[in-house]
Amino acid sequence: MAGHSQFKNIMYRKGAQDAKRAKIFTKIIRELTVAAKTGLSDPNANPRLRAAMIAARDANMPKDTMERAIKRGAGGDDSTAYEEVRYEGYGPGGIALIVEALTDNRNRTASEIRSAFSKAGGNLGETNSVSFMFERKGVIVYPAKAGSADAVFEAALEAGADNVESDAEAHQITCATEDFSAVRDALEAKFGPAREAKLQWLPLNTVPVDGDAADSLLKLIDVLEDNDDVQVVFGNFEFSDETLAKLSA
Repeated sequence: MAGHSQFKNIMYRKGAQDAKRAKIFTKIIRELTVAAKTGLSDPNANPRLRAAMIAARDANMPKDTMERAIKRGAGGDDSTAYEEVRYEGYGPGGIALIVEALTDNRNRTASEIRSAFSKAGGNLGETNSVSFMFERKGVIVYPAKAGSADAVFEAALEAGADNVESDAEAHQITCATEDFSAVRDALEAKFGPAREAKLQWLPLNTVPVDGDAADSLLKLIDVLEDNDDVQVVFGNFEFSDETLAKLSA
């Protein structure tokens, strides 16, 4: 897994996820509400809601908190109109970044994202200014215990997936966006609910980053992810083992 996933692993080892639990809950609650509002409240008939519920469980969100968010969205009790917005730009080291957000105020969010890029020595660009360096893919992740690498590979291939990467922790299956629903459903029928199933931006090529640029880049991503409106950040960066060791120390 590249870019964003590497960053997540680093931050997890630092124990930062626990410190950010309130922020994580805020983002998941927003996704649960929007998913329930824009689709059915039944997760079996609403893949987006199902994915959000899995994320909520992985984050150890209390069941009643999750249910309240779903009821608020499904029942129309939440009058807030959230928009899905994508921001693109360049961070330290010339790294291309894509920021996906759910916001009820585009002007506020754009201003905050632009400020974050500027303070980090980066530059927020126009829509499509960096997305040509990425490809939109369906990404489905199962824990390693879901099945052997061979079993997952065979099932994914039969379902129409493009690629499978397995390691000691997880299986990551990628597929074309138009095949996402079919591949996800076929795998869930065989292995149960996926740990993660979303459309993501995957870099066509990665750019090595080390030294001060790596540190500055992670600080920028940290600021972006600390924003309540930001749901996820994707980047085309790659760290060497040496840089990973330094950042994880």
